Amino acid sequence: MTLVICPGVHQPNLTAGFIASLGLTNYATQSRLVVFPAAESHPYSPAHVLQFLQSATSGRQPPLTFLSFSAGVAGAMGAAWGWQLLGGEVRAFIALDGWGVPVGGRFPIHRLSHDYFTHWSSALLGSGGESFYAEPGVAHLDLWRSPHTTSGFRTSAATPPYHTTAAAFILHLLEKYHTFED
Repeated sequence: MTLVICPGVHQPNLTAGFIASLGLTNYATQSRLVVFPAAESHPYSPAHVLQFLQSATSGRQPPLTFLSFSAGVAGAMGAAWGWQLLGGEVRAFIALDGWGVPVGGRFPIHRLSHDYFTHWSSALLGSGGESFYAEPGVAHLDLWRSPHTTSGFRTSAATPPYHTTAAAFILHLLEKYHTFED
């Protein structure tokens, strides 16, 4: 299993901090974490993200879990569809603040939002399964910069809202889809 991180348009050090705050730094050295170079390319372009993935996986087709942020949600969503069309497997798609980006596919989808309004309005374009929204709301970049200190609610149609942090919710999803056990 490979985790694909597709950041938005922001400083690369924010993504490095995001990875560190989730405790995923070791997976980068094991080639199970692929980070799209958003500062050098176009994270909002499915074609660029898919081309990068094909190069990064050296022609193999490992199962992928996407973890994307902001403009990167647009590029990652299209790349996930493309990956499936090419015969690859997408285990899950996790979108952080992909406001205005329709999400849907033949794979589990989860959204995280920096406030309740973004959570509610994004759900109109596809909400998927479990989701998270910050309460109290935080700045857009703070959701990526500090998921470990962003508190809020994990929501699901099957259970009442559960208080947690964005980082704990993301790690719950990664464990659920066995991202690094394969």
